Amino acid sequence: MSGGDIVGLVFAAAFLGLVGFLAVPLFKLGRVFDETTLAIRDLTHSATPLLEESTKTIQETNAQLARVDTITSNVADVTGNVSALVALVAATVGGPLVKLAGFSAGVRAALGGARPGGTRRRLR
Repeated sequence: MSGGDIVGLVFAAAFLGLVGFLAVPLFKLGRVFDETTLAIRDLTHSATPLLEESTKTIQETNAQLARVDTITSNVADVTGNVSALVALVAATVGGPLVKLAGFSAGVRAALGGARPGGTRRRLR
């Protein structure tokens, strides 16, 4: 064995040590990637039902909002009808009621002796 062979063996041994030294972090990094893959798989399996439930909840909420919108529009129609009915009654009955109230106030004033300020005469 010559000096060149010994130097080659020393370099080969050093290279083998370097490869072994770098293999340990690479092996640990591989385990980290495996754990990350498992975590992502678990997250995917648990997120899919969650997204399906969220979708179902949003659809049910939209259906309820459509019902509320229908009820609100019906209430608006009823309110408009009641308003029109009140205006009709006020126009039909309001005028004669005002005249009747004025007439009864006049009769009361004539018969009961009421003064224009709303006070009555006292007998002394």
